[in-house]
Amino acid sequence: MDKDLTGKVAALAEPVVQNMGLELFDVEYVKEGDYWYLRIYIDKEKGVDLDDCTQVSLALSDILDTKNLISQSYLLEVSSPGLERPLRDRTDFLKYQGSLVSIETLEKIEGFMKFTGYLTEVNDQGMLLTYENNQIFISWPAVEKAHLAVEF
Repeated sequence: MDKDLTGKVAALAEPVVQNMGLELFDVEYVKEGDYWYLRIYIDKEKGVDLDDCTQVSLALSDILDTKNLISQSYLLEVSSPGLERPLRDRTDFLKYQGSLVSIETLEKIEGFMKFTGYLTEVNDQGMLLTYENNQIFISWPAVEKAHLAVEF
């Protein structure tokens, strides 16, 4: 993925998305099979709907065509980060404190590298996860990836 390109697209998309009362969650530019995809992920407090995605897609399509940042053909997709959205930084962890999350670690903690539980506490050192009547502390450097988990 070209960080420079996604950064430029994000800079163009951010004011458009904010003017619509939405948050720019992420930008991806990836090749899958024979096709390139520019994916714009948007969010808002109560979740995005199809109208939000359509409005952002139409507005950004015109801007991207005018700026001509991408030379090859690509497909523009605008969507929500989904129910199992990634948790990228401390701000995300704080925002979703109390939620069910899945965390993968870089090293074993008490014999495991994958945890699913409730994000009980978030602080400067890491987070406290509560699962199956247990609690475990996971430091920031130990986190490989994390995302919200869906409870059925």
